[in-house]
Amino acid sequence: MSILKTPIEYLKGVGSFRGDLLRKELNIHTFGDLAYYFPYRHIDRTKVDSIQMLTSANEYAQIVGVLISLEIIGERRSRRLVGQVRDKTGIIEVVWFQGINWVQKILSVGNMYRIFGRLSFFMGKAQMAHPEIENWQTATENVRTSLEPVYSTTEKLKARGLTGRSIGKLTSELYTKLSAVDFPENLSAGMKQKFNLINRYQALKQIHFPVSQNEYHHAVRRLKFEELFFAQLRINLVKVNRHKTSQGWKFDKVGDLFNSFYKNHLPFKLTNAQKRAIKEVRIDTGSGKHMNRLLQGDVGSGKTIVALMVMLLAADNGFQSVMMAPTEILARQHYQSLLELLHELPVNIRLLTGSTSLKEKRNIIAACGEGDVTILVGTHAVIEDKVMFKNLGFAIVDEQHKFGVAQRAQLWQKNSLPPHILVMTATPIPRTLALTAYGDLDYSVIDELPPGRKPVNTIIKRESKRPEVMDFIREQIGRGRQVYIIYPLIEESSKLDYENLMKGYEEVKSFFPEPQYWISMVHGKQTADLKEANMKRFVEHDTQIMVSTTVIEVGVNVPNATVMVIESAERFGLSQLHQLRGRVGRGADQSYCVLMPGPKVSREAMERLQIMVETNDGFKIAEKDLELRGPGDIEGTRQSGLLNFKLANLVDDKLMLEVIRKEVNDLLDSDAELEREEHIPIKKYLIAQQGKTIWSKIS
Repeated sequence: MSILKTPIEYLKGVGSFRGDLLRKELNIHTFGDLAYYFPYRHIDRTKVDSIQMLTSANEYAQIVGVLISLEIIGERRSRRLVGQVRDKTGIIEVVWFQGINWVQKILSVGNMYRIFGRLSFFMGKAQMAHPEIENWQTATENVRTSLEPVYSTTEKLKARGLTGRSIGKLTSELYTKLSAVDFPENLSAGMKQKFNLINRYQALKQIHFPVSQNEYHHAVRRLKFEELFFAQLRINLVKVNRHKTSQGWKFDKVGDLFNSFYKNHLPFKLTNAQKRAIKEVRIDTGSGKHMNRLLQGDVGSGKTIVALMVMLLAADNGFQSVMMAPTEILARQHYQSLLELLHELPVNIRLLTGSTSLKEKRNIIAACGEGDVTILVGTHAVIEDKVMFKNLGFAIVDEQHKFGVAQRAQLWQKNSLPPHILVMTATPIPRTLALTAYGDLDYSVIDELPPGRKPVNTIIKRESKRPEVMDFIREQIGRGRQVYIIYPLIEESSKLDYENLMKGYEEVKSFFPEPQYWISMVHGKQTADLKEANMKRFVEHDTQIMVSTTVIEVGVNVPNATVMVIESAERFGLSQLHQLRGRVGRGADQSYCVLMPGPKVSREAMERLQIMVETNDGFKIAEKDLELRGPGDIEGTRQSGLLNFKLANLVDDKLMLEVIRKEVNDLLDSDAELEREEHIPIKKYLIAQQGKTIWSKIS
């Protein structure tokens, strides 16, 4: 057995009690887990600050001085341990609010200590709360490197003596037992030389115990490269395998339906991006291989027309299509849109949702089975076991992240060969993120809007301007327009959000009393039927104002709505704000988005909202959102751990990722099975990491 699999309690200085704590608190179970538990910073032991020179510009400081006093002050909740440390230039106060008994035991007045911590100032005097503290003589004796690692820890671990520094001592003990044999190289020699990368074992040791900042930089660079390389390689192997082995229906002709619609019934000229997406689908479906493609485009970019034309391509080749949407409202909108566009062509379109009557449902299912339905549009109802097709060749999943993996997989069971899959999303995903998180899918993007669309005018209004905003809404309603007023999402546990929504609803009613005005309200705590009914009232113009949470973020298409007011706008991500803004600006009239931040909003939050004012480009906004907030819940959306990096960052390491992506593509183009001798280390590492079963699926 590899030494790396040894349970952590067998490391000197750990034992069973500390071992249990390390498992529960830091998920460190084995020697290998500790080897890969990287420090978050290093202390330069050679640098000591003088107390007199400390200013608010110093975030952290390292002091060497004598502990001249130590006493417990206060009682119960206000109890704290306060000490004073003096060097040749002055005195600094140190304080502990937790672990008081333990700290008191290890410190002695009159001894010299080295302390390190975050600085604060009170009445012009420097203070340090919960500093790391070590006897100066011990600290000097233990010097092995000028850069000492410090690790993230928890209060429970600190209370048992496992501070950020003492974890470093355990790591140091571990590396006396490890060698290069325990970390075999997992990159080819050529790759290491090409990118000037140090050895794997060298990198792992140096990230913990570097001799210099330059050595640390080389270690981090090597390990980041490794993380990104194997993430990209795994996902590309899945795609290569699918292209190589997955058989699909072959659409080998472009026929009358496609050509007739394109020449005679297309309501507007296609953009170059739409043409490119259609061409990519045509190439895929004509190859005889199964297509699994992501189509993403900004709000209003014309994804529906692309979907329609590829469904006509399927019909020309004798295949049926299904289009699945996450809500009944959205499914109905797709159905009505397709009916209007195709009413002069011999295409039978049917709608199947949860509210379809039993009699109608039976008729639709029978017609699908007999091949009489060309296109079936619906909600989850279309994937029920009873719904079978004579010859299903194409499946479109709109807003695919709203469906679970198991739900999407049910589409594959509807024919002897799975239908070609096109998953669509209106959430612009930065290219860096998309090609990593969605790398197993082929990828099309519609990155331009149809000509003639008026950009939504976005403005920020503080609370003091609320009457002005309400007057503007009244004016728009007077012109026959409709308005959305959006509040933050209500979770089951969020009583505050619910109270804010109800308070806001009552406030809106006070500005717009019935029966002169009619208001719909939609939120997550309502039943599905009530939610649908209230949405429908707004869609059909029975109400002029929709007070809602973000449940309307996707899919509500009301061209007559021209104003979107977003309350507590600073609580939303930029991409979510952009999605909400996309609910207006869908008709011929000028539309407006009013961002209303809460009363206590930071300068950073206001700068973030200003980005919404400056651009309507969803891809630019998504890039900025990624920079500001990180990948967010993309892992949950993809249901994979591919972005769970220890060191790499998709924003900071964007250039490295681009280089690696090309390297992976070149590698798989030349040796998809990783059989060359130089690639054996890569293949062995994949097998060791993933297990032989998974490897057999992707090799």
